[in-house]
Amino acid sequence: MFLGVSIIADRFMAAIEVITSQERKVTITNANGEKVVKTVRIWNETVSNLTLMALGSSAPEILLSVIEVCGHNFDAGELGPGTIVGSAAFNMFVIIGVCVWVIPEGGVRKIKHLRVFFVTAFWSIFAYIWLYLILAVISPEVVEVWEALVTLLFFPVCVVLAWIADRRLLFYKYLHKRYRAKKRHGIIVEMEGELAPKGIDLIMDEKFHSNPNNSTSNSTSTIITMETHKQPEQDREEVIQMLKELRQKHPDKDLDQLIEMANYTSLQKQKKSRAFYRVQATRMMIGAGNVLKKHAAMENAKRAMSDGAGDLDSANLVRVAFEQPQYQCSENCGSVSLWVSLQGDAGTKTLHLDYRTENGSANAGADYEYCEGTLVFQPGETRKEIKVAIIDDDVFEEDEHFFVRLSNLREGEGGTNTEGACLVEPQVATVIILDDDHAGIFSFGQKELRVSESSGIVEVVVARNSGVRGTVMVPYHTEDGTARQGVDYEHTQGELEFTNEQTSQTLQVRIINVEEFEKKENFFIVLEEPKWLKRGISVLLTSSLFLFLFLSFSLSLSGAPSPEEEEARRIAEMGKPILGEHSRLEIIIEESMEFKNTVDRLLKDTNLAEVIGTHTWKEQFIEALTVSAGEDDEEGGEERRPSCFDYFMHVMTVFWKVLFAFVPPTEYGNGWACFVMSILVIGFLTAIIGDLASHFGCTVGLRDSVTAVVFVALGTSVPDTFASKVSAIQDEYADASVGNVTGSNAVNVFLGIGVAWSVAAIYWEVKGEVFHVDPGSLAFSVTLFTIFAFISMGVLLLRRRPSVGGELGGPKVTRILTTLLFFGLWFLYILFSSLEAYCHITGF
Repeated sequence: MFLGVSIIADRFMAAIEVITSQERKVTITNANGEKVVKTVRIWNETVSNLTLMALGSSAPEILLSVIEVCGHNFDAGELGPGTIVGSAAFNMFVIIGVCVWVIPEGGVRKIKHLRVFFVTAFWSIFAYIWLYLILAVISPEVVEVWEALVTLLFFPVCVVLAWIADRRLLFYKYLHKRYRAKKRHGIIVEMEGELAPKGIDLIMDEKFHSNPNNSTSNSTSTIITMETHKQPEQDREEVIQMLKELRQKHPDKDLDQLIEMANYTSLQKQKKSRAFYRVQATRMMIGAGNVLKKHAAMENAKRAMSDGAGDLDSANLVRVAFEQPQYQCSENCGSVSLWVSLQGDAGTKTLHLDYRTENGSANAGADYEYCEGTLVFQPGETRKEIKVAIIDDDVFEEDEHFFVRLSNLREGEGGTNTEGACLVEPQVATVIILDDDHAGIFSFGQKELRVSESSGIVEVVVARNSGVRGTVMVPYHTEDGTARQGVDYEHTQGELEFTNEQTSQTLQVRIINVEEFEKKENFFIVLEEPKWLKRGISVLLTSSLFLFLFLSFSLSLSGAPSPEEEEARRIAEMGKPILGEHSRLEIIIEESMEFKNTVDRLLKDTNLAEVIGTHTWKEQFIEALTVSAGEDDEEGGEERRPSCFDYFMHVMTVFWKVLFAFVPPTEYGNGWACFVMSILVIGFLTAIIGDLASHFGCTVGLRDSVTAVVFVALGTSVPDTFASKVSAIQDEYADASVGNVTGSNAVNVFLGIGVAWSVAAIYWEVKGEVFHVDPGSLAFSVTLFTIFAFISMGVLLLRRRPSVGGELGGPKVTRILTTLLFFGLWFLYILFSSLEAYCHITGF
């Protein structure tokens, strides 16, 4: 039964997470006057923790108290109040003791927001003092209507005061604060209520600085900016560092695996609610697996599917285009072939496609022969050739070009139907005619080239234009700009060999990936003067060169050059290989867009309601019937298979999981449908638990007060124990694990006992009688708990001293002593309560 209540409470808490995670968009105006739309949560975190979160966490205890009173003709019972007090003792002593112990060796967790903790701690102890007052002092053995209503009204008062503390109102300014200074972002509140000297203490550059005058400047020119959240730049740096560490630890993992691991790590570090920890603990306990790992894997799968969505959408579309947008040929090649390809399944269709040539700088009839026609793709054909004749001449000239255009794709001769088939880019091909009477002009295709730092090896093309005759060597080397060789790129130098009629060559430069979020560094690739390779000089140019040398020698003998000599010199000069306009290429290294997008995606906090919520009944039934590993996988290791314990717990709980899969998904009604149905089911199961507990006590000879304090309180608090344990380990601070205990204890009394006793007191008041409550065992348990609670709170505050460092964790000896003390307090509470219940010691 306790497992069943835990599972439906898991659904209840998921609904609460969805409800309290609702957001709305607000428009704010920055200091520069710019309006920005931001998304904010509707629910205040502290308010949600003390209302819906506390109700979800303590629903069995609260409903048990209410149902017991209503089921016993509005007479007071021992099971409900005893369970509430017993649960409070278990929470205060056992859960906090476990949290102190489970912190990893050398770790420490400190409460960050002391103001909220002080409020909830005060009310968690005052609630039980108030119970003693109304039972034994104000009106002994009678609970009057006003007392019950005041008990209930303390709940909203507690919530309001906690909200005031959270919003830093009233007494907040009297708390000492510890600050961390940053040059660009002012002073950031790091901790409150430290045991440190008065005034403002600063941590600058990891060194502690204190105000020696113990005063603050009144100068109006000094501005202190207090922030409660880290700046985006700091968050971004943390994400980048996390990705670098993952890559170093797991160099064999591909990017998708690293992103999945980073998603999981990011989710672990994200601030989580009390509801999330409760749901996570319950699901890991019953063999449902780690919700964070499931969500990270699901998000990675969605990303992969979205990347391939475009390919799936166009898989059935027939696409026709040139195989490449540009073709090159030498002047003496005779003809050039252009290929048109068909991609996709055309089935039994016969496709017709028109083509024609168009002039560019090359003219039809002078440089090439005009042609036009129709290509016919028969079923099964995927390639067609267009052949254009090239006209040769012996005149030095620049490279020229013309175009070949595709048009009028249709099905059948004279048809117009092109459904399922289309022309795509490139529809126009450029044909460049290279002069074969010149050695060529060598240059890059552009002045600059932007590359991603994750590119690895970058290939740069050096083009040979205005001639392709002969074999030419082109030296090259890299030069630093803002980028440094060995840091941002690897220095490269060498020579490119262009053989006869070769129009391009490729050189390679390796870019070093340092994974910077915003990067813009540059370096240069420089081409040096091209050189003839003797064995590759054509006969024509060799003759021209010898002629030029002979005429030069003749000129030295005869004086002024003749016209023939000038022409020979001009021809020889024109034939030499030279550098073009872009002989110096600037390489600009920018951040990887994939890396940047990954960082941006990881920076966005995932709405945890999406992690633990459900969208469809199908999803719920699949989850109910699936067993997963309950323990965390090792970081970067293979996914663990479910253990024997996971299978055992799945078998023990599969009935409840399938039954509660009928509860509406949290997607419906923003979680309210699941909320209402879950609380009804919890109430029904709690009523059964109450009867079973009473029968169990009768069977083994235990009083209801002892059964409630020991067994029922223990059964209802086990999920909270696991939740607080996970919270203590994963959170940076102790607020969630310790603060939630104190808040829950106060709410249990104000709601659980306040509602039940208010209903009963009003019922008897209407009948003209009074509501009798035996103060004996309950008053004794309350008094005992209050004394022990003061001891535990004092110990927690003492642990904040520098010798320990925080409420949880710390040195091993201190951890052991604290844990033993808290467990001992709980054991003494159980022992004395039981002895008093059986009259071995005198109560009140």
